[in-house]
Amino acid sequence: MAPTPLTKQRPSAQSAPGVSKHAQWSTVVWDDPVNTMAYVTQVFRRHFGYGLERASSLMLKVHNNGKAVVSTGPKERMEADVYAMHSYGLKATLEPVEST
Repeated sequence: MAPTPLTKQRPSAQSAPGVSKHAQWSTVVWDDPVNTMAYVTQVFRRHFGYGLERASSLMLKVHNNGKAVVSTGPKERMEADVYAMHSYGLKATLEPVEST
């Protein structure tokens, strides 16, 4: 049976041209004019389990630098973290960690 457009398999990330496979990915939270610094700190503490000092430090990076990497790990876990940040009303993106 020939593959149909619905059953055709996608190329893997390793075999697709122009696509690189990254072992580690990052969740990046971006500054916005809506959420308060206290709220962002609370989200980092609640979702990631960070202590007050770590959560406050990350919140200040977001506020002062416009963004901060708040977690790093496997792609699927970081996708879940980005989704969670969106559910809290924060702007977040997924970015590959460049190997050195």
